[in-house]
Amino acid sequence: MPILAPNRFDEHLAAAGCSLDRARLEVLQVNVGKLCNQTCRHCHVNAGPGRSENMPGEVAERCIELLAEIDTLTTLDITGGAPELNDSFRSLALAGREHGLRVIDRCNLTVLFEPGQEDLADFLADNGIDVIASLPCYTAENVDKQRGDGVFQTSIDALRLLNEKGYGKTRRLDLVYNPLGPSLPPPQESLEADYRQRLREDFGVEFTSLICISNMPIGRFRSDLKNEGLLDGYMEKLSDAFNPSTIGSLMCRTYLSIDWRGFAYDCDFNQMIDLPLGGDRQRNILETPVAELLRQPIATGDHCLGCTAGSGSSCRGALA
Repeated sequence: MPILAPNRFDEHLAAAGCSLDRARLEVLQVNVGKLCNQTCRHCHVNAGPGRSENMPGEVAERCIELLAEIDTLTTLDITGGAPELNDSFRSLALAGREHGLRVIDRCNLTVLFEPGQEDLADFLADNGIDVIASLPCYTAENVDKQRGDGVFQTSIDALRLLNEKGYGKTRRLDLVYNPLGPSLPPPQESLEADYRQRLREDFGVEFTSLICISNMPIGRFRSDLKNEGLLDGYMEKLSDAFNPSTIGSLMCRTYLSIDWRGFAYDCDFNQMIDLPLGGDRQRNILETPVAELLRQPIATGDHCLGCTAGSGSSCRGALA
């Protein structure tokens, strides 16, 4: 169990006269595990082909029950790893749609061509599931450097397939950008215009919008920074760029994040460092009433500076 010590994020909150309070729960974010067909350098989940963490059926069923129990939900956000590789992905997605929720598949694109996923694009389109797809750059060199040789071209092929199904046109297809190294994302609006021009002109690819996300100083990315002697400098950069206008839009205020075991967290980033909901002890949805989950305070740490630096960052993109 983590011991919550004073952190720079809380110091910034106090200095700005801000508080971080929980608001109405709108998004249930379910991380179904760490199994993935890629191994990306920036991955805060440390996901990869060799990971065995995979949500069992009983936890997925409890997540489905929560969709009915929490009447303020608007969105079911399914992530991983590559969430589509989990046996419960499709039942979760269908349950979300049956409850009238927006369902998001956080897709790495290349999974569309994995064995057994030949009908995935049709499944997503036929059931009205929105796709948020990671594409950290519009050039092959930068993407392959982060994600592996050949990933860029396969991602372009996947985007073209999704376009054929109406994604980026009549169905929502958002792309995710994150910097290559220890720097903050550029302004989201201007970068989106660059993405749109380059992907359209170079590859004939359309998308709905661009989501800019800062690289969080946790997981594989943190390890790389530490090994290269860049961690302290990156943390200072995040601290210096603290923006109090992002506080009201932080995703931890309206999200409940569930891991593959059923433990609850304020966000996917807290989940990856095992900083539990409330900050004091682990609470599992198989054993804990919803009301108890929702009255816990939001747990914070130095890594939270990644969400409040510059224009802000969250699973939904820039905040300010």
